[in-house]
Amino acid sequence: MSKLETNTIDTVSGTTNLVVGSTNSSTVTFESGAATGHMYPSFFAYLNTTQSISDSTDTTLQMAAELWDTDSAFDTSTYKFTVPSGKAGKYWFYVAVQLQNLTDLDEARAMIYKNTSTRLSASRYFQGQNGTINYQAGVAANLSAGDTIEFKTRQVSGGAKNAEGTSDVTYCLGYRLGA
Repeated sequence: MSKLETNTIDTVSGTTNLVVGSTNSSTVTFESGAATGHMYPSFFAYLNTTQSISDSTDTTLQMAAELWDTDSAFDTSTYKFTVPSGKAGKYWFYVAVQLQNLTDLDEARAMIYKNTSTRLSASRYFQGQNGTINYQAGVAANLSAGDTIEFKTRQVSGGAKNAEGTSDVTYCLGYRLGA
């Protein structure tokens, strides 16, 4: 291993990106230990209004607001994350849901789907009393460019129930772990 010592590394005039190790490295580690090249893209999206969840139906959570989306890869109109070109790899996804005003709820679950039809993860929560419940699901997945991730919920109670729409109770997030 060689060592390069210098006082300044800067971009060429008129450019904004500095590339180090264009073909042999996907991670650059700085003296502070901070690494670049991982955990991007990342997003945090949430339900910003109450959503009615039909009984006994897998329902896509309408996460129409974002706190951040580093690569504009989460679509707030289709409620899906799409792996950007050149960003295939291992990802972590998480979804949390809060249902309101429950009575005699038999079952509720949060689910994470790949490419609309392949369920990657599901949680199950059984309720034996009235009230509001929170439940979550998380999954690590190896994805290719163009793959989509969708967040759904299902409840079985005999009627429609409401998912609460705020960024701290009904939300989804994801980020790239690496290649």
